[in-house]
Amino acid sequence: MANNNTGIIKSGEQVKNRILIVEDDYNLRTTLHDNLEMEDYQVSSYALLEEARQFLSSHQVDLIILDLMLPDGDGFELCRWVRQKSDVLILMLTARNLEKDVVEGFISGADDYVSKPYRASELLLRIKALLKRKSRTLTINQADINGFIVNWSLREVRKDDQPIHLTKTAFDILAFLYQNLNQTSSRDQILNAVWGSNVYIDNRTVDNFVSNLKKQLKLTSEKEYQIKTIRGVGYSLMNSV
Repeated sequence: MANNNTGIIKSGEQVKNRILIVEDDYNLRTTLHDNLEMEDYQVSSYALLEEARQFLSSHQVDLIILDLMLPDGDGFELCRWVRQKSDVLILMLTARNLEKDVVEGFISGADDYVSKPYRASELLLRIKALLKRKSRTLTINQADINGFIVNWSLREVRKDDQPIHLTKTAFDILAFLYQNLNQTSSRDQILNAVWGSNVYIDNRTVDNFVSNLKKQLKLTSEKEYQIKTIRGVGYSLMNSV
């Protein structure tokens, strides 16, 4: 059952961030729902994929907290379905903690991945960090990166006037590397800039995102822009011109 808090926003009232929880464990779902409401988020929660799909078809949210093992399907399926329609933030919260599951989660379009059991304080920090990144923009409005037109203020990428989907996390990494063009950025610097200094993220997560970026935007050695791996340190977005 969903527990939705919706209403008319009065003049001068601050708009709350809207979070959707998709989790079949009743105790975990209701506890997380209540904790997030105490943090002043507007929260809706469902136990089934189909319920979540119906809700998302008629409502907008800022963040989805998504379990993987659900009674009517796999959370990866919902993640891919959402990514066909939206770049809304997605945080996977699941007991599946094998590396292959984490990698598949990010490939499916997740912006973050948290394994159960989790610490409530850490989860809250991750949620706050994701939502904080949502509103970030760069002062430079647009760039042509290997024929991909990146609009920093609109947070969109296009190729031959066709949209190219990047997750919010991938876009933030690209933005950080572009801001530090032709300079070496350590993995820790990327982690702190994108996820925040108070959240623990494994270095392999950065590697996975950078690897996907290189493939999506053709950031390879024969191109004008390329991402170079600096062994033992991190990465550098280089412009050969």
